[in-house]
Amino acid sequence: MITIAVDCMGGDHGPKVTLPACRNFLDQHKDTQLLLVGLPESLKGFSHARAVIVVASEVVGMDDPLEVALRRKKDSSMRVAIQQVKDGRAQAAVSAGNTAALMAISRYLLKTLDGIDRPAIAGQIPNAKGQATTVLDMGANVDCSAEHLLQFAMMGSAFVSVLSGNDNPSVGLLNIGEEAIKGNEVIKKAGEMLRAASKAGDLNFYGNVEGNDIFKGTTDIVVCDGFVGNVALKASEGLATMIVDFLKMEFSRTIFTKMAAIAAYPVISALKKRMDHRRYNGGALLGLRGLVFKSHGSADEVAFEYALKRAYDAARNNLLDRVQIRIAHVAPLLVAMEPLVQNDAVALV
Repeated sequence: MITIAVDCMGGDHGPKVTLPACRNFLDQHKDTQLLLVGLPESLKGFSHARAVIVVASEVVGMDDPLEVALRRKKDSSMRVAIQQVKDGRAQAAVSAGNTAALMAISRYLLKTLDGIDRPAIAGQIPNAKGQATTVLDMGANVDCSAEHLLQFAMMGSAFVSVLSGNDNPSVGLLNIGEEAIKGNEVIKKAGEMLRAASKAGDLNFYGNVEGNDIFKGTTDIVVCDGFVGNVALKASEGLATMIVDFLKMEFSRTIFTKMAAIAAYPVISALKKRMDHRRYNGGALLGLRGLVFKSHGSADEVAFEYALKRAYDAARNNLLDRVQIRIAHVAPLLVAMEPLVQNDAVALV
């Protein structure tokens, strides 16, 4: 039985979205039980044979400062949900709450894995192949070193192997061009480290990729800092919404376009499904000593259920162990590169 702790109060909509999504998820996954964490009055009336109510007295707001979420609201639904993972009562936690608070509380309670300096958020963006490109980091780390990007690549490889069953997913390093000589010093150094890891057989490094490669599906994974990754995610969601809205508007103009819409309905439906970012909701906070998944704050019932499915797949396929194994493999490379990094720092001074 896989147990997932759910912060039912997080996100823009709270229980009116999380509870229906939890019920649908439980009905489809008979080998799972959920620990539903929240204010008792908000969870009152919900009943399911494989759902347990865990009471919390506080809620982390979407606009709460980090200090408030981490140090003052010690009985928040977010913190109590993550505590279930720390205490071994759940294999994973899911929240749609404040991203910065979720990362801070998760890192404080669960700590990072050996060999990991910074956890990263791994999310998925639909691509032209009808699949999804996994991108990390998606917002946890604005400034990253070359070592961090290498760690992201290793963690992302483990994550994709769990989701797709592909044990050797391809990794691209996001850059302003495909050539190895392009990019700033951090990107160039990351490229060297990724090529060395690939040569050692620790990952499948494709090389540098550009922004359009995310949407082409050129590689299974794209590694970048959190600033760029978050912008790419929001841009993809905006583009998908714009295209769908444009089609609706164009096909409703005249009787002829309405007739054309009826004829093209199967194609339009397929396109809408392919671009529906709700199907890819649920970013993994990788690098922690426990599984935590971040749902989009504005997620509806469908999207939140997909976040639950991501957590379920990760727990069922031992994502945590796979990340640890990959990081252990690359640890000698990180140690070997330290003198080079230190020399670079001295040269810059």
